[in-house]
Amino acid sequence: MQFLISMHINPAVLDALTDEEKAAIGEGHGRFIAALKESGELITTQALVDPSQAVVVSVRNGQPVVTDGPFLESKEYLGGFYLIDCEDKERAIELAAQIPDTAIAGLGVEVRQVMFADGQLEA
Repeated sequence: MQFLISMHINPAVLDALTDEEKAAIGEGHGRFIAALKESGELITTQALVDPSQAVVVSVRNGQPVVTDGPFLESKEYLGGFYLIDCEDKERAIELAAQIPDTAIAGLGVEVRQVMFADGQLEA
C-alpha cells in the first residue's frame, strides 16, 4: 500500500527554533531517509520551496490566469512529503511518528493513503 506523508510547516514555529534545533531536524530527516531506503519502503521524498515562490494557475474564458503566491491564506503550508510503500496504515503511522517534525508543537505531519497512481486504483 502506498501512503503520502506530508509535512506542514509554520514559518513562525521554525523561526523560533535555535540553529541547533533546526540542524537536529535536518539530521533526523537524514536518518529517517536512510532507514526508509534500507527497509525498501521509500518511493520518493521532496522538499518544496516557500509558498512566496508559488503561483496559482486557473483558466478563465479559455485562457490561463497566473497569480502570485499560495492558493490559500494560511500560516501553515506544505513543506515537503515522503511517498512510501508499506504493509498497512498502522506501519505508515509508525513511520510518520519517526519524522522529527512530529516532536515540535505547531508543525504537522499527515498520513494519507494513495487512492490511485498512474490511473490505477490502489487495492
